[in-house]
Amino acid sequence: MAEKWANVDDYISSFPEETQAALQGMRRAIHDAVPGGQEKISYQIPTVTVNGKTVVHFAGWATHVSLYPIPGGDAGFERELAPYRAGRGTLKFPLGQPIPYDLIGRAAAQLAAR
Repeated sequence: MAEKWANVDDYISSFPEETQAALQGMRRAIHDAVPGGQEKISYQIPTVTVNGKTVVHFAGWATHVSLYPIPGGDAGFERELAPYRAGRGTLKFPLGQPIPYDLIGRAAAQLAAR
């Protein structure tokens, strides 16, 4: 059975240091882009909501961190997202490579605007 976390801090602290740093960076980028966002654990991963509506999920894995779902956007934004697409609804950012926090923030802002 999957571990259950009481809050996002508990979730993040369960990972190795490199993954924790990436998750904290994602968390900051998302909150900077989504004013008034609230955190909770949903589907056993961190989730940011606004007025009770889910905006975005993020998660840590052994070799990457992920953001769900993928927002739509213009052709330029789609090109920026393309290297990180993994399936229909997932963006994967490999650990050990620079994480594009600015792109993550813009994705979260797009999702919040829907």
